[in-house]
Amino acid sequence: MTKTASKPAKPQAVKATQAEYAHAELKRMMLDGSLLAGSQMLESEAAERLNISRTPVREAMILLQQEGMIELRPRHGMRVLPVSADDMRDIYDVLTALEGKAAELLAARRPDSATLSGLWDALEKMESALEDDDLAEWAVADDLFHKRLIDLADNKRLENMVSQLRAQAHRARMATLWLRPRPTDSNREHRALVQAILNGDPIEARRMHEEHRTRAKELLVSILRNLSGAHM
Repeated sequence: MTKTASKPAKPQAVKATQAEYAHAELKRMMLDGSLLAGSQMLESEAAERLNISRTPVREAMILLQQEGMIELRPRHGMRVLPVSADDMRDIYDVLTALEGKAAELLAARRPDSATLSGLWDALEKMESALEDDDLAEWAVADDLFHKRLIDLADNKRLENMVSQLRAQAHRARMATLWLRPRPTDSNREHRALVQAILNGDPIEARRMHEEHRTRAKELLVSILRNLSGAHM
């Protein structure tokens, strides 16, 4: 009797998918403010909320802790960590270097305007949101711009490193969004950056992006320090 090859077990694939889903949903809650800094959530509570078992929730929480978003506490589940000024300074220092390199790599390939359509589209969304005084939508479009910049650089290692930092930087920006000046200058800087990339000038593209991120870091760190001092 011929023995048929057994099919791969499905539960592991389902489990992996559920862990990814739990990770994405819990992170989304932290980014959109549904879970604020200091919030606590038990594994069982998260599992019920996401309608999945506790095992993938536990795996998702472990990954979120590795990313610096939460801390795990025995018998208390997870606690969302606050965004500190020192953390943001360190994160932006690394993020600035990585994204500046991405801008340099992209400009060195001398892309045409069609290749940069994703950046133009995100920039138009940023400008439209600002015209409508919709800062939340502006922040979403700004995040999209930076994600597309990294994607276009076409460097997987760089992309993986940036992805570990972007979520925390975005969370800090959202927490301070209404405390910052209207981002008119930011839109102008983004447009100038795209033009430098289109001109095929890698040195200028890197310089402009690093200066843009450095200004954003200084403003964000200043606001976070003031907020921390106000709560002491």
